[in-house]
Amino acid sequence: MARRPSSSLKARSPRADAAPVQRVDLYRRITDTIVAQLEAGCVPWVQPWSAGSGTAAVAMPRNAATARAYSGINVMLLWAAGIEAGYATQRWITFRQALSLGGCVRRGEKGSAVVYADRFTPEQERARAAREGEEARSIAFLKQYTVFNCAQCDGLPEDLYVPPPPPREDLIEPRFRALMEASGITIRIGGDRAFYRPADDVVVLPPPEAFHEAVNFHRTAAHELSHASGHSSRLNREMKGRHGSPCYAREELVAEISAAFVCASLGIVPTVRHADYINSWIEVLREDDRAIVRAASHASKAADWLLARLPDGEPSASAEDGDAAPSAATIVAEAA
Repeated sequence: MARRPSSSLKARSPRADAAPVQRVDLYRRITDTIVAQLEAGCVPWVQPWSAGSGTAAVAMPRNAATARAYSGINVMLLWAAGIEAGYATQRWITFRQALSLGGCVRRGEKGSAVVYADRFTPEQERARAAREGEEARSIAFLKQYTVFNCAQCDGLPEDLYVPPPPPREDLIEPRFRALMEASGITIRIGGDRAFYRPADDVVVLPPPEAFHEAVNFHRTAAHELSHASGHSSRLNREMKGRHGSPCYAREELVAEISAAFVCASLGIVPTVRHADYINSWIEVLREDDRAIVRAASHASKAADWLLARLPDGEPSASAEDGDAAPSAATIVAEAA
């Protein structure tokens, strides 16, 4: 596989974030980074987790002070930054949070950029709305701030430096099976193809023994269940595009990223299910510099929807309180 180009977004000062035009440009900067990775044959939501003894175990990146997992495009930004630097943990913290915990960021360390969405209403739009008696329309933009890996800090509580133990191998498959059964999605096992059929809201999967490795059954299931999360009775994503259309490519992008988030949350190394779509993803991203941020956001919601239904009530990657209670799925032994 081609060498991964540097994916770090250089942190900018708060003053540089003052102008909305510069904030909006973050979409293009992120998109250019992702496109460069895809063109080099590197898929940004699939990392070389085994590339060295110092590499962090597969997991979702979390804030060290709040324990909350990062979501959306920030997962990919921090995965890439952590792998590139060889950090042993996926724990990140802001400069002020490090101070609040009695530690500090070491002098000379460079942070990693993460982003969040905000909205801005131009003065011209405010004036137009006031003149015409309408509500002013705001414009979405990204705002950037900087975080540091705990490995870049001194004086933090000792437990923040210790990599979390990897999940027990013997529990990964049962937990994934429990997730499938608790999802409420009808799953038919049989045949030689995996797909989601929106017409009758059914996921079809080949039997586990049809895969070269058992874990590939779970990776494939995560992809198809991510598609199913977009059904109108669930997250209600747009899923009507024909095969080969931009809408179809965007939904495949969502399912690929969501499956990676689900797998990483359960201790399964993510992989690419539909690498043959890379060219169509590049085309979509070039035409819309907000497409990757939007897809990553939908992917986080899809992963959260699935992970929130784990029977033991374990929190998902970034699930909010008040998620719906689990419902039993129908898993049919053979596909019709």
